[in-house]
Amino acid sequence: MSERIGPARSYPSGPSRPEERERERGKGIRMTGPRMSSTPLPGIGVQYDLTTRDDRHLSVVAHRDGARTLSAYRGDDPDACALSLQLTGPEAATLAEALLPTHKSPSLLHNTDLGLVADRIPLSATSMWNGRLLGETRLRAETGASIVAVLRRTDAIPSPRPDFRLAGGDTLIVIGTREGVDAAAAILEQE
Repeated sequence: MSERIGPARSYPSGPSRPEERERERGKGIRMTGPRMSSTPLPGIGVQYDLTTRDDRHLSVVAHRDGARTLSAYRGDDPDACALSLQLTGPEAATLAEALLPTHKSPSLLHNTDLGLVADRIPLSATSMWNGRLLGETRLRAETGASIVAVLRRTDAIPSPRPDFRLAGGDTLIVIGTREGVDAAAAILEQE
């Protein structure tokens, strides 16, 4: 039996067994959305508790060394741990990435509240821009989007200048509005 550190968890009142919750749903009782809380664990890290809309309980302990402990609790007894996984920092990051909402483009890097997106656009060997200077694309002037970096094999070239020579196999990191980035992709994909 493990010792609990930090304040006791509070769980919503109401039906606790899955079949009781299912019966209550049929009566038109509205289920609430997911709830998240955090508890500092001195000397260890922070515990994050998630209660889903179906009153299922998950927790993550974020250890100070970057490791994570992911635990899932039984539906019929929210204090009984059904599964506990120890994850390294990189494993936790990979899982977190898989849990993020999918976007329309698998190469989408980020979407901000400002309406800007960053996208990875590969430059094919048959592109008309292969071997030409970045400035020749007139990308910023035509689309308003900017190439902020170029990934070439194992190198990253930040802030490429207009005299930077593009090569097939490069991946261009482009930032702008969704429309601007889509227009930039159309220009860069010309053969």
